[in-house]
Amino acid sequence: MQGLNLQALEIFRTVATEGSVSRAAVKLNRVQSNISTRIKQLELQLEKPLFLRQNRGLTLTPDGHLLLSYAERFLQLSKEASEAMNVGKPAGLFRIGAMESTAAARLPEVLSRYHALYPEVEIEVETDTAGGLMNRLQNYDIDIAFCAEPVSFDWASTEPVFEEQLILIAPQSFPTLENTQQISGMTIVAFEAGCAYRRYLEQWIMEAGIVPGNVMAVSSYLAILACVSAGTGYAVIPKSVLDMISSKGQFQQYGLPEKYSKITTVLVSRTDYQSAKLDALRTALPAYKKNRNTG
Repeated sequence: MQGLNLQALEIFRTVATEGSVSRAAVKLNRVQSNISTRIKQLELQLEKPLFLRQNRGLTLTPDGHLLLSYAERFLQLSKEASEAMNVGKPAGLFRIGAMESTAAARLPEVLSRYHALYPEVEIEVETDTAGGLMNRLQNYDIDIAFCAEPVSFDWASTEPVFEEQLILIAPQSFPTLENTQQISGMTIVAFEAGCAYRRYLEQWIMEAGIVPGNVMAVSSYLAILACVSAGTGYAVIPKSVLDMISSKGQFQQYGLPEKYSKITTVLVSRTDYQSAKLDALRTALPAYKKNRNTG
């Protein structure tokens, strides 16, 4: 079998994402007959149907879904190779994944500085838990990720960029946090499983001999703060997020023991990813690694 043509893969991906030949033709500025011919040629080459033809448009077959996952990777790697050979300024789409706390409290200033220096780069920021970000990065859905340590995968490289201080917060109606045993059995408010901060909280609870209560899983820090303020339960939250809001008097705050009080956020990229956009981003990040080594 001949190797797959990148142009054919681009046409296939566009038809798959648009759901019809006519919309793909408009997007690619080609005539519909050319699009249809290229898809048929690709199916003949692979000896497999890639689409189910229906009245309302096209849907991918199982083989089509498989090819689409590879097409995304091939096209992304082709783009990265072009960028690596391009001595000009960074440009194009840059897909950044980040934990919500990092996206809210750490990245705005960094990305503002980056955008001012490299306006030709189109930035997309997607938020997820640490576990979700690693899945997205491995599947080529994002280019890089800002994620809490530890990250230990053969396919990933990491570099420290931020250090977060974790604060235990509880409603004013709860017993004083100076005696943490008194929160035994009370509800934990946290992100879904896969959140690094939730993992730290659960490890501390186990080590401290605190009896865990039910877990209320929410999807944002705004929801966590609202639930704690309303008396639902307690939570762990980065100090950088607390510093963004006027929280005085709304919560009890308690610094976790040193072992669990700080967590490093690392910049994660695939070992096969090289990009002028990433190199430029490094120059916009605070020199945390340098400061930590010299501090």
